Parts: sequence; C-alpha cells; structure tokens
Amino acid sequence: MYYKGLYHLFYQYNPKGAVWGNIVWGHSVSKDLINWKVLEPALYPDKSFDRFGCWSGSATIVPGLGPVIQYTGVVDERSNEVQCYAVPANSSDPFLRKWVKPDDYNPIAIIERGINGSAFRDPTTAWWIDGHWKMLVGAKKKHRGVAYLYRSRDFLNWVRAKHPIHSAPNTGMWECPDLYPVSLRSKRGLDTSIVGNNVKHVLKNSLDITRYDYYTVGTYLWKKDKYIPDNTSEDGWGGLRYDYGNFYASKSFFDPSKNRRIIWGWANESDTTEDDVKKGWAGIQGIPRSVWLDPSGRQLVLWPVEELNNLRKKEVSKSNQILQKGDYVEIKGITAAQIQGGVGPFGLLTLASKRLEEFTPVFFRVFKAPKNHVILMCSDASSSSLDDELYKPSFAGFVDVDLTNKKLSLRSLIDHSVVESFGAGGKTNILSRVYPTLAVDNHAHLFVFNNGSEKITVKNLKAWSMRSAHIN
Repeated sequence: MYYKGLYHLFYQYNPKGAVWGNIVWGHSVSKDLINWKVLEPALYPDKSFDRFGCWSGSATIVPGLGPVIQYTGVVDERSNEVQCYAVPANSSDPFLRKWVKPDDYNPIAIIERGINGSAFRDPTTAWWIDGHWKMLVGAKKKHRGVAYLYRSRDFLNWVRAKHPIHSAPNTGMWECPDLYPVSLRSKRGLDTSIVGNNVKHVLKNSLDITRYDYYTVGTYLWKKDKYIPDNTSEDGWGGLRYDYGNFYASKSFFDPSKNRRIIWGWANESDTTEDDVKKGWAGIQGIPRSVWLDPSGRQLVLWPVEELNNLRKKEVSKSNQILQKGDYVEIKGITAAQIQGGVGPFGLLTLASKRLEEFTPVFFRVFKAPKNHVILMCSDASSSSLDDELYKPSFAGFVDVDLTNKKLSLRSLIDHSVVESFGAGGKTNILSRVYPTLAVDNHAHLFVFNNGSEKITVKNLKAWSMRSAHIN
C-alpha cells in the first residue's frame, strides 16, 4: 500500500531460516518501489486466533481508521483458519513500525457451516460501495474454487453474503483472490471502490493445485454482489495469466500518488533446499508491474514500473541487424542486466556462458495458420545451468498480436537468478528462475539469435547495464 509518502510491502517471511515455517509478516518500505528499507516484522503469531501462523492477507486504508491489515490466522494444528485484523499502534508514524491486534472483534470471520476450515484464507483489500465495506476470502468447496464475499458497515462487524461472488468447477483452492476495476478509456489505475459505465473488473485467483495465477475480465454486478466473467477467455486452468512462468500469489494495489495499479508477484526457488540454506535466503518478489486493460478489452497488459529505468547506466544499441538461419550475435558493452528492443520470430540468449555451455533463451515462434499467424513466446531453462540437480522447466504462452507490420517486441530484465521477460508490450510475460554456474557476473553474455528458416531483422535493440537497488 501507499501511505504518507511511502510504499509498504508486507510478505510471508521466516525469520529463522531459508525454509518454510515460522511464518510472520515481513515489512519493508520504499519511496520509489525499487530501493527498500527493511523494518521489523509487522505481525507475529501471538494470539489465540493466530497462534499457529499469520498467513496472507491485504491492507486497506479506511477513512477515519487509517490503515487496517486483514489477514488469515491459523488457530490449531489442523490448520483451521479464521480472518483477523490489525491496526497501527501509531497511525501518524509513516513507517507504521508497530501493529496491534485488538481483542475486540477478532477474529472478524470464522469457520461457519459449509466452510472448509483448512481452505479459507487470504482476505482481499476491501472496497466501499452502497453503504458497506466488502471483501473477498478465498476458499474451496469440494473441487470447486470459491471466493466468499463479506460485508461490513463499520469495518469491524463482518457478515458473509448468502452466495459467493464467484466460483469455478475443478479449480481447487483459490488462494490470494484479487478483485479490482480497470478503465476502458485509459491506462490509469482506479481505486478499488470505483464502479461505472467505463469500467470493467478483473478477478484473479491463485490456484493451489497448479501453483500459478489466472484471471478473467468481466462485470461486477455490485447490487447483486456477483461477478460475471466475459466469454472471451476460459474461466479455469487454461485461462489468461499475468505471467506464464514462475509467478504466484500475486497481489495488486492502487497507487494514488501516480494513479496507477501495481501488481506484485512471488517467484519461488527452483534450486534445492540445501542450496537455499547455504545462500541464506529463498524466494523473491518480481519487479513491480503496472497493469491496465488492453484496448481490445480482452486481456490485461503488465509492464515494469517506470522507476526501474532510473537504474539504467550506459546504453548500447544496434539497429537493422539482419540474422540468417543459425546466426547469433553478441551484444557487447554491458553486463547482462536489462535489454529492450524489437526482435523478430526468435530472440535472445540470456545469461549465456562464452562458449554457450549455459544459456537461457527467450524467444518467439511464429506458426502459419489458415487465417492468422499463431505466435508463441517461450523461456527455456533446460540449458540454463550445468548443475543437474536443478528444476529447469520450459515456459510458454501465446501472444495475441497482429503481425501485419511483421514486428514483435521483447523486453527482458536479467539479474543473477531471474530472467523476467515481457512480450508484445506486456501482453505475454514469463519469469524464469535459473542458476548458472559459468554465466555469472562479468562472465554472463547476451546474444541475439535466429534459428528459424527465414531471415529476421533486429530493427532496434537497446541494452543497459543496471545499478543495484539499495536494500538496507
């Protein structure tokens, strides 16, 4: 959330080690979303309603009350879950260092008849409409993913609506649900409480059984508290995704300082637990992404926040570079940190060793179809490391773009163990975790390549080394 000039990031954190367990709410603050100061954790398990864990949730800034955290408390060893709230000890402190959990009203949502107590978690940011605050809680009913809706007049007394706002068959537990409005007219973000004629809504769910997020674009019928997805994409496993790679448990928030909506996503490790313990940490947040509705109205567009560009150093560029089948050309003069450019049906070799013993390709494949071309964007970690004990998956997603001008664009952010790529201006995105043994620091190389049967032209390529962000 954004509060008194600072961005606040809360996250699931184990202060005792680089493995899962002992979960508290870590807390960091930033003025620019890039450079961060780590504060003491905001929430520890210390009440009867969260004795066995303070799990995920959201924050809402409530007029008259200030910031309020709503989170899932685990009450017993059987992982039965309730929804709880916490408030700052001093809301005038912009750092919000101390939080308290009032015994009055806690927990605010309990396990009722018909609710699976161990699949009932992750309250959303609340919105205000028609004299009520409303929030969602993710759940599962048999094999059906469910988002329960709760209402409150005072943000303290919450009542579950008779029917879920939405559910979908065969999707399993819906973790970290997120419902928010998007504008039909511009890229500007909207406050979570906005409704109207020029607004669509997005419902995102994180699927516990697949470990990826999917979303639909649709209509929020606020008088009936029902969400109806458009019929332009699948409402289930094969639906639209923010990211077709390693990207899960995402959350969005409205940034009033720049009128934008920003999404954070978590990328877990693909190495071994022993590796994590050795390096002393596990799990990263991806670069925060601005999000808006594509002009087609059929999907979202995600793009790294503009503040990231402040880390750029010297620019290296190429233009009108023709690549025949089998060609690859090194981009020299940078460390492998960030690249942006227009590339044709294939693409980039990132985090590549000098003799290509290791490399992570990010590329397009274009297939001819009866009516239109079919475009696939891929990120393939199978050759990323000589370490055979790693999980090295290949990720892919289709790109909905018109190839009339025969141009495709690709932007990749490259940083040690992560390659985060944005295709066609952010329509299709893939985050990969990779762990090279040779292509490290100044030994990491970057190439453009073409393995297709037709020549391509790199019309415009720009690359930058990047300064490190500051974390203290």
